Amino acid sequence: MSNVVVFTNLTLDGVMQAPGRPDEDRRGGFEHGGWATPYADPVIGSVAGESMANTGALLLGRRTYEDFYAFWPNQTDNPFTEVLDNTQKYVASTTLEEPLPWSNSTLLKGDAAEVVARLKEQPGKDLVVLGSGALVQSLLRRNLVDEYVLLIHPLVLGSGRRLFTDGGAFAALRLLDTKTTTTGVVIATYQPAQPMAGKTS
Repeated sequence: MSNVVVFTNLTLDGVMQAPGRPDEDRRGGFEHGGWATPYADPVIGSVAGESMANTGALLLGRRTYEDFYAFWPNQTDNPFTEVLDNTQKYVASTTLEEPLPWSNSTLLKGDAAEVVARLKEQPGKDLVVLGSGALVQSLLRRNLVDEYVLLIHPLVLGSGRRLFTDGGAFAALRLLDTKTTTTGVVIATYQPAQPMAGKTS
């Protein structure tokens, strides 16, 4: 079976909205876009590189997919561009239609969580979710997340869309690893404290 890994930037109060750029996602009047950028350092780059090396495919929601597609293919001097271009991308959306514009992109038809559950049954490397808060929450409700890599930034924004929402699914986690960056970001890796449904080991 493949593992589903959630890899995301968070603030101390759990906000994941628009970490990269001021105009990335202004839903709800969000004014703090780009909050993660000042905290970039080589440790974060190293952890991201390790995660991509173990990635068999990316799982993306529509908004994250469209945002990545508008940005990454144009970054011709960044080695991450080639990695993203060549990686299989599964996209959860009820409004997009195939063929999707970015190379190696496949639309998840029907209920995204059900399709991901079937993808998990196939042997292979990790299925990594980047951003995509609504998709993550649908996977949490189905107990489909095997690991969390949370880049927790020393910020309290007080507003914005959060990874773990009120009324969300209960999850007890155990800490596997922590790293601290030079800029004060804590990279915490967690797994569910109890065996995943359907797991044999």
